Amino acid sequence: MAATQMERVRDVETCVDRILETVGYKIVFGMPLALGKPNHIANALYMRAKNDPAIDLTIITALSLEKPSSSSKLEARLLDPIVKRLWDGFVEFEYMKDLRKNQLPENVTISEFFTKAGGYLNSSYAQQKYISTNYTHAVRDLIDNGLNVLGNLIAPHPDGNPELVSMSCNPDLVLEAFEKLSVEKKKGHRYMVLGQINTNLPYMYGDAVVESKNYDIILDDPAYDFPLFSVPKAAVSPADHLIGLNVSSLIRDNGSLQIGIGSLGDSIAAGLIMRHQQNKDYNRVLSALNIPGRYSDLIQKIGGTKIFKKGLYGATEMLVDVFIHLYRNGVLKRRVYDHAGLQRLINEKIITENITPQIFDIFVEHHITHERLTKADFRLLMKYGVITGPIEYMDGRLICDGVSFSADLRDEQTREMLNQHLGDRLQEGVVCHGSFFIGPNAFYDALNAMPEAERKLFSMTGVDYVNQLYGDEELKTSQRSHGRFVNAGMMVTLLGAVISDGLENGNIVSGVGGQYNFVSMAHALEDSRLIMMVRSTKKSCGKLSSNIVFNYGHTTIPRHLRDIVVTEYGIADLRGKCDRDVIAAMLNISDSRFQEELLTQAKKSGKMEADYEIPEIYRRNTPERVQAILSPFKSQGYFQSFPFGTDYTHEEVTLAKALKLLKDKVSTQRARTVTGIIKQFFSKPPQTILPLLKRMKLDLPKCLRERVLRAVVVYALGQGN
Repeated sequence: MAATQMERVRDVETCVDRILETVGYKIVFGMPLALGKPNHIANALYMRAKNDPAIDLTIITALSLEKPSSSSKLEARLLDPIVKRLWDGFVEFEYMKDLRKNQLPENVTISEFFTKAGGYLNSSYAQQKYISTNYTHAVRDLIDNGLNVLGNLIAPHPDGNPELVSMSCNPDLVLEAFEKLSVEKKKGHRYMVLGQINTNLPYMYGDAVVESKNYDIILDDPAYDFPLFSVPKAAVSPADHLIGLNVSSLIRDNGSLQIGIGSLGDSIAAGLIMRHQQNKDYNRVLSALNIPGRYSDLIQKIGGTKIFKKGLYGATEMLVDVFIHLYRNGVLKRRVYDHAGLQRLINEKIITENITPQIFDIFVEHHITHERLTKADFRLLMKYGVITGPIEYMDGRLICDGVSFSADLRDEQTREMLNQHLGDRLQEGVVCHGSFFIGPNAFYDALNAMPEAERKLFSMTGVDYVNQLYGDEELKTSQRSHGRFVNAGMMVTLLGAVISDGLENGNIVSGVGGQYNFVSMAHALEDSRLIMMVRSTKKSCGKLSSNIVFNYGHTTIPRHLRDIVVTEYGIADLRGKCDRDVIAAMLNISDSRFQEELLTQAKKSGKMEADYEIPEIYRRNTPERVQAILSPFKSQGYFQSFPFGTDYTHEEVTLAKALKLLKDKVSTQRARTVTGIIKQFFSKPPQTILPLLKRMKLDLPKCLRERVLRAVVVYALGQGN
């Protein structure tokens, strides 16, 4: 798609003026999810509509990022310094502020198709305006909703080339939208595409690099730069680490990997790095947990526990920061190429990435090139580094240092010349394809610090490429060999249905995103598997319940698409199994405090025989037992809460944990908690916690309220020990 005339502007209000002049006063404004939004343009457009009722504005997007906010004065003492440190300068969305206050004007509609988990549970408006769609269908649904203005954040070319920009963190939907809006323009519809330059964005390569003329307007002024939104690391619990260990044994060397953001993604990466870098200790902990003993056949069939000789390739909608850690630790190193025939030769071990003179004959035999090279053949050989040096293709002949050679590979002189200019290793390979990214500040710094050649190994492209096989199916299939698509769910039924995005009352928790896409691919690709991770239990308001349930009134992934489910207690291979065996496998990985209740429900339904008993080996699924097994390894430095670091200080981590435990105690033991706080009010705090009180500015309370708050913190810290 090419705009009629790209205009660079230095004032955001000019962008709004041009929108109104071009598409009129009925505007459907689409933005990519999360990081890639043009915040200033979105705010200016919203405020213009807020102040002018004649404008009919609909904003459709996903994951509108917000700074965390505190719900109490005590929480504010902990949170406010963190917010200032991590998010100072981030441009917040004015429409989100009004949405949270239920003050959106009547002429503005806000719809999202994916949200921060739990972010909209208390917003009736957001629940009503939520659009349920697969990630790969989002652009289609945007078009159906009348999309006529598209905006995204873009990175300027590192060498200042004004003709090129990078979509950086979000080519996910924008690339496809470019194409579809171009079709709409040919039908006579009016539309606009706007980009906002932000020099903090890493300049990413692959399909993310586009010509500036694709945009109608680019907002380009340093005054509109703002810090990228940081997503600090969440703590990885012992249960998370156990899930990651189980998953890591199911990953095949020379395979492909998809994982997402969060503590479960971190746990998988930590497990894979341990497997590769500390293989002896890795296998010791697997043995201590009896993972090989219980799942030896499955691990041998689809996974492994040895180091990664060939390594993995990432095919993931989200380029998570742990892929950088996997790359630096030698796990993510399998390169793929954007030529189906070439990739097939590598997969079948007909060639390696090291180039030999035989490659010309192999290419001819397998129809990669012709025996008499065409110009396209020559470009292919140059692109992938098969030949290098000062060679040109002109009028059907090869020109090298002013000497003309036949383009026929059967010519001895031609072959001799080509062999003298043979490359060492295939070029243009990538270790990861991603469609969007967001993460901690250290992640952005790492990308920005990478040399160009290294950054090109992480190729950004559209979600329609990463999340499905349609289009270039041969290429995608050959790249994604032994794919392991790993996703997280909130709950799973005994029959294998997964609940990931919503509640049975219809309220949306997050959204399906790309989960169904990966489920579909895992079943479509012959050697791939879907791995769904679910923590076995959850605690809400101090009450513990099972995340493995007999049945539930909402389903994200139906039971007929069940495959592998992993909890902290083990692996359930469900694919192709009868219902009775599926239930038995799910009971084996359930928390033992809920196993009998679940088994009773299964028997009442007639799905299990009346005399069935859960094997003894699976009846000891308790946090205490597995934590005792992990304890010796934790003392050696493994299975830490933040295996890849954290933006929080030690004091902040300790305080956050203590205050979270306090909330649970208030819910379940209110009288006892109040009594304990009163006792601390009249006691002198221990010297050991003074740094923590100082962090909360409660070491020297100035009034009665601060003395009460100090007593609360002292009590909370005492309960956490």
